[in-house]
Amino acid sequence: MKPFMNEEFLLSTQAAQKLYHEYAEHMPIIDYHCHINPQEIAEDRCFENITQVWLGGDHYKWRQMRSNGVDEYYITGGASDREKFQKWAETLEMAIGNPLYHWSHLELKRYFGYTGHLCGETAEEVWNLCNAALAKPEMSVRNLIRRSNVRLLCTTDDPADTLEWHRAIAADPTFEVQVLPAWRPDKAMNLEKPDYPEYLDRLGKAAEVKIDSFATLKTALTKRMEFFREQGCRVSDHGLEYVMYVPADEEEIEKIFAARLAGELLTKEQEEKFKTAFLLFVGREYHRLGWVMQLHYGCKRDNNRLRYAQLGPDTGYDCIGDTASAAQTADFLNALMMEDQLPKTILYSLNPHDNEAIGTIIGCFQDASAIGKIQQGSAWWFNDHKTGMTAQLTSLANLGLLGNFIGMLTDSRSFLSYTRHEYFRRILCELLGGWVENGEYPEDYRALERIVKGISYNNAVRYFGFDLK
Repeated sequence: MKPFMNEEFLLSTQAAQKLYHEYAEHMPIIDYHCHINPQEIAEDRCFENITQVWLGGDHYKWRQMRSNGVDEYYITGGASDREKFQKWAETLEMAIGNPLYHWSHLELKRYFGYTGHLCGETAEEVWNLCNAALAKPEMSVRNLIRRSNVRLLCTTDDPADTLEWHRAIAADPTFEVQVLPAWRPDKAMNLEKPDYPEYLDRLGKAAEVKIDSFATLKTALTKRMEFFREQGCRVSDHGLEYVMYVPADEEEIEKIFAARLAGELLTKEQEEKFKTAFLLFVGREYHRLGWVMQLHYGCKRDNNRLRYAQLGPDTGYDCIGDTASAAQTADFLNALMMEDQLPKTILYSLNPHDNEAIGTIIGCFQDASAIGKIQQGSAWWFNDHKTGMTAQLTSLANLGLLGNFIGMLTDSRSFLSYTRHEYFRRILCELLGGWVENGEYPEDYRALERIVKGISYNNAVRYFGFDLK
């Protein structure tokens, strides 16, 4: 029997162990998509206890606590941090087979030196150990990032954001890790939302443009994109139910926009026409700016409307949506391709049934302008576990060039989540090592080193064009 989470964790063959320990383990991290708060980096926040690090805003953990019958008082309610941690510890011991079990113990091991296992009985021991460590200066936010071997990270930022904290970090010579904004214009696109007019007012003030038409919305967005570019932005991101392609001419889009500003109720077709026009416009701008376009889709959000009304979005009530229309995704990319304005694009679907469709779509739009110009993104959200990652990697290998894959991202709000890169790299090396051991790929470690180091780090540096100093 193998010991729990020893140095050969998830690595069952000699080839896998060699690939991980010699090539993947010590590669730096490029975290090109996360939800970390840049203010906490600028202020170099220190956490008072492990609950603040682990449970504040972590809807992954909240979902499982609810599944364990924990009252909301101990999840998002007024219970003490110690009480919340106890409930999480009692939940974790039931999470056999869940990636949270592995993630949590990797974090305890790498950042706190804890080699036991967290459960209700050990909660007090772990609470005291972690809190004693967090009281030390080397556990501040910036030092956690340094300890994780992160070279660059991209946060997620609204077009109306001031980016004041990014500018403060960039102006601080004492912190060497680049923290760049990423453009997330969902609120500007989602005209069906009740607060859309209020958001347009905020965006217009930030851009110094009165937004009263689709044309002026585009002007405001262009101005804000230029502002983001000045702060080092090279990445955009969109959260979509699905990628739509329902084209309409400019006159019709203006009529739809005017109807929305007048308070009229739009049809689903009108929404889709507007969003198609919006995505085509920003896609052209991304091409002009040299930005990467990320499209995250396949999520059905806020399903428990009672809890949504009480707690708001991003609190653990989202699920996998329907399989996306491969035809519309391909048609959208083709519309930009026909204008020679298709930017580098990464496609992520929350629905794993879309893996093969994405694998075939991306092959239709590759060209010599960039290696792996169109990418399938890493297994996302409900799929970033051993089975989901293995399925995504295998599908991509079957249908494309796995060696050009840009690898893992944290997609997290936690400064301890960088162990997810270790988790991913171990799964990657286990998969590749198995192919070598089985005679499906030659024992050519020169080629394998290039592939493993590329997927771990080098491909992302090349793909995004980051200027790493």
